[in-house]
Amino acid sequence: MGARAEVEDLVQQVFERLLKRGGVTEMKYVGGYVFQTASSVLTDHLRRQRSHHADAHDEFDPQTHSDVDFSPEHVLIERERLARATAILIELPERTRVIFVLRRLEGMKYLDIAARLGISVSAVEKHMERAVARLTEGLEQE
Repeated sequence: MGARAEVEDLVQQVFERLLKRGGVTEMKYVGGYVFQTASSVLTDHLRRQRSHHADAHDEFDPQTHSDVDFSPEHVLIERERLARATAILIELPERTRVIFVLRRLEGMKYLDIAARLGISVSAVEKHMERAVARLTEGLEQE
């Protein structure tokens, strides 16, 4: 959604809240109330964006995403593959699994993981190699 459309939606939300409140004509400081309502709408919007990581999403672009198969069969196959990968991760030794999750899912750097766990960077690298090798081996067996 473009910035202009987003602003229009926010203005619409301000009017919705004003209408739900009822008559504002008898209010002494209507301008202040409208400003406070707009501030509240904006705060809610920003909170929602932050909690949904809206800045991390890409809009669907048919040119870029047209080769993605969303057929039920493909979705089922990929869900089964994800379940298999999850099972493989659960089977890993705890430290190896933690290191894999911190690196691949949390995006931490090897140095930060090593400091957090009190081990060497080399040990972190070896755990990652084992995790990736086990995942690759397990997923290729399908």
